[in-house]
Amino acid sequence: MMLPTVTLKLYAPWVHSLKEKRSLAKSLLAKIQNRLPVAAAEIEAQDIHQTLVLGIVGIALERGQADRLMDQVIRFVEENTEAQLLEVEREIR
Repeated sequence: MMLPTVTLKLYAPWVHSLKEKRSLAKSLLAKIQNRLPVAAAEIEAQDIHQTLVLGIVGIALERGQADRLMDQVIRFVEENTEAQLLEVEREIR
């Protein structure tokens, strides 16, 4: 069994309060978890208004499945938010 993990750093220049950021994060995290077989959470920079760091983990039986799942997550986030994707870290544990 493999645990594919993706850490995404996003930049949302229109966010000017932590309330706006929380709303964006909650919405995006709910969409991710409703559409893909993963767990997702905001993992860093919770007090920085325009930066959103998400950690996403799934379960896969083989390397190819793990890679496809990580690709799906990244593509889904790019398609479902206006925030700019700054960094992507992929890892299989």
